[in-house]
Amino acid sequence: MFVRHERDAVPADLAGEEGIRGVELLPLITNKDGARTFAMRLFRLEPAGHTPYHAHPWEHEVFVVRGSGELIGENGTLPLEEGSAAYVHPGEKHRFRAGDRGMVFICCVPNPSP
Repeated sequence: MFVRHERDAVPADLAGEEGIRGVELLPLITNKDGARTFAMRLFRLEPAGHTPYHAHPWEHEVFVVRGSGELIGENGTLPLEEGSAAYVHPGEKHRFRAGDRGMVFICCVPNPSP
């Protein structure tokens, strides 16, 4: 067992990722740590920052720790605020976009994930 603080996580290299703006991704727990089933990642989005509009074959769960924003999908836009939990179905196109104060959220996905 171990404990890792977000300040000790090494940010992922997102250079060259299309459709991304003002996003920092911190892998907190991954298969490299021995996690066989899930990876836990922390996303920090600057004000108006966003992830790419994308889809992937796995589901994921998100919990908003700080700030606010939106989850944008094929069927509309859902508001996110501190304490919100969101679920994205496998294959569902989506994007996370931060509001005026930015947004920090935890995202859990199956391991291994690209």
